[in-house]
Amino acid sequence: MFQLLNTILIGITAGAIYSLMAISIVLVWRSTRVINFAQAGMALLSTYFGYEAMVHFNSFWIALPVAMVGGAGIAALIELVFMRLLVKRSSTGPMAAVAPIIATLGLLGLIKGIISSIWGGADVRLVGPVTNVGYSIGDKTLAFSPLKLLTLCTVVALMLLLTVLFQKSNIGLSLRASAYSPEIARLSGVKVDFVRTLGWSLAGAAGAVAGMFQTVNGNGAFSPESIEFALLLISGFIAAVIGGLESLVGAVVGGLVLGLVISFVLMYISSSLFFIAPFVILLIILFVRPQGILGVKAARRA
Repeated sequence: MFQLLNTILIGITAGAIYSLMAISIVLVWRSTRVINFAQAGMALLSTYFGYEAMVHFNSFWIALPVAMVGGAGIAALIELVFMRLLVKRSSTGPMAAVAPIIATLGLLGLIKGIISSIWGGADVRLVGPVTNVGYSIGDKTLAFSPLKLLTLCTVVALMLLLTVLFQKSNIGLSLRASAYSPEIARLSGVKVDFVRTLGWSLAGAAGAVAGMFQTVNGNGAFSPESIEFALLLISGFIAAVIGGLESLVGAVVGGLVLGLVISFVLMYISSSLFFIAPFVILLIILFVRPQGILGVKAARRA
């Protein structure tokens, strides 16, 4: 029974971090219809901003907003300088849909190169704001700590805030309109270019939160070649697809489902299936419900 409880808690914690990355992917998709594979590099760069703030101020609560602001700024810069021009130049032709997506893969390598040139390749370390030692029940220790509880609460708070922004505000309406029908949105008075930049900025901030909590929930060490950020991108993308690329709530649900399934596979089947299990889950969901758990099936055109 205790092993089952620990398995569930491990899955929920891992799933919460996957959800953060999934949220950032969904934000870019909902505002620009682009899958941003550079999100892992942006999250890594944002985490370095947080690390610098930790070095100077020795406070996670200062480092986290610094990382978020830095992530939002970098994302806005990428959209303004690079993606906006690329989207306009590839707006017609057979590569119109895939050119921006392919470009984000190149951006990922560019960002990692910039990080290496500034900070080098050695590991640096972040320390969490609260202990990562699990709560105790009698003489047993749970695989759930104050840090993991903080991570879970952060995911829920961020999801609620962004859901309200998208569903209940004019900004959210403008983001959706700019993604689906930019020309009609312009005719309606929406500043499409600004709105798209805002969508990227929100995604950059969410990715920064994912990077910070991914690092402190691990051993705290990271570098430009940290495989944890690559795995975070893969897991976040799979979680976004599982939950439904149109839904922020779906991103969280997809992350939690992915985290729980992987945790049960590792605990009760085999740890060698760690890299295979997420893709098996993805294939099953695509066969059973291609639009994702909370996705809406597209209307059939006549």
